[in-house]
Amino acid sequence: MTEADDHISDTTRVTREELRSFVERFERLEAEKKDIADQQKEVMAEAKSRGYDTKVLRKVVALRKKDPQEVSEEEAVLELYKEALGM
Repeated sequence: MTEADDHISDTTRVTREELRSFVERFERLEAEKKDIADQQKEVMAEAKSRGYDTKVLRKVVALRKKDPQEVSEEEAVLELYKEALGM
């Protein structure tokens, strides 16, 4: 084996190890994401069992993520559209 072959072999080994590390980290994050999604489902199931409307709860969560000004603008446009349709 030549010195160049040794270098290519070392580079391949390092690249494989780094690639494996990225893949394994991503897989761990995917597993964590699934666990979190399962926990969120459990929270909504508990809320539903206590009589809360989970569809509305999800909307509230989405609204809390938005800027208050953006929410106000959306609500104003919604009201305008409802009035135009006689609702």
